[in-house]
Amino acid sequence: MAQKIAIIEDDQAISDMYRIKLDAEGYQVKIAENGKIGLELIKTFKPDLIMLDVMMPEMRGDEMLEELRQTDWGKDIKVIILTNISEDEVPPRVRQLNVEKYIVKAYYTPHQVLEIVQQTIAKPQPAN
Repeated sequence: MAQKIAIIEDDQAISDMYRIKLDAEGYQVKIAENGKIGLELIKTFKPDLIMLDVMMPEMRGDEMLEELRQTDWGKDIKVIILTNISEDEVPPRVRQLNVEKYIVKAYYTPHQVLEIVQQTIAKPQPAN
């Protein structure tokens, strides 16, 4: 069964680019354009990994992640922050919400992001 990835990103060109790249690698991918829609998607889609932008309308990524981590169904999902704001500019609470990797989009090629996704999905979940 294909592993599932949710891309929560308000820039459609970016989310489509990653969806196409991940689809080609055999992943099942769904997209949401903000954190509010993303939470609903994750609840039903149950992804193995979330690629999450921080700055989005309606509900920012950090707010979505905080809500996600408070649920039984979302507390252990692997998350990669994929944004264009530096790690220093992101709200400090993001670092405490169990994020696997922080990627500044402008510094990584889509191929490099794909490699990080593959490595992250391959890592075993920590035992509770």
